[in-house]
Amino acid sequence: MNDTIELLKSHRSIRAFKDQKIPRELLVELIKAGQGAATSSHVQAYSIIHVQSRESREKLAELAGGQPYVADASTFLVFCADMKRPLEAAERAGAEVISGMTEQLLVATVDTALVAQNVVVAAESVGLGICYIGGLRNNPGAVSELLHLPDHVYPVFGLCIGYPEPERIPEIKPRLPVEAVLKEEVYQEDAAEVAAFDDTMRTYYRARSSANKDTDWSHNLTPLFETKLRAHMREFLVERGFEMK
Repeated sequence: MNDTIELLKSHRSIRAFKDQKIPRELLVELIKAGQGAATSSHVQAYSIIHVQSRESREKLAELAGGQPYVADASTFLVFCADMKRPLEAAERAGAEVISGMTEQLLVATVDTALVAQNVVVAAESVGLGICYIGGLRNNPGAVSELLHLPDHVYPVFGLCIGYPEPERIPEIKPRLPVEAVLKEEVYQEDAAEVAAFDDTMRTYYRARSSANKDTDWSHNLTPLFETKLRAHMREFLVERGFEMK
């Protein structure tokens, strides 16, 4: 293996950061690294909001469900799927644009995730820690209003970046076995692999250094599927111009 592969396998979410600023020059380099990600048809359908105001950060922490590290991390970025820029560029070039297509939503969301993950890998390669904040989608309308997001733009997630507190770096959380996710030729059932993974996760949760609990992977999933999770997102996306035709 090489250093890049080992870095990728060592990822963990960091929620406790030192009171240490990330130099602007480094932040710009991280964003440039993000821009090196693959992008569908070179559309580059994303924008990144660097939120520095303490007041705005505290409001975003509240909107994300009370996650204090949103306010406390050295840097907080909001990654937005942005179809406004490419739609307007095509229109200026003379196209009779068709907006609101489901494929446009998918392209913008995938582009946003790819650029963010490049930023994450670049950040971790220089000793920074990160934590994705999907909780911004709990209140996407309020987040959009706070950040002045126009139509055809929506907040996909936030990203905390900072220097980790050494004493509060968590253990690496186990992943599903490769045999469960790498399927040969056709889709194959994986109940046996999932059962073994539940045993692995139960051991992990019982032994980890903080927030111990007696559960497993399957039981942790139940809240996600017993309720209509973020049912407001469809109506919100339609209101923002992603009509999903």
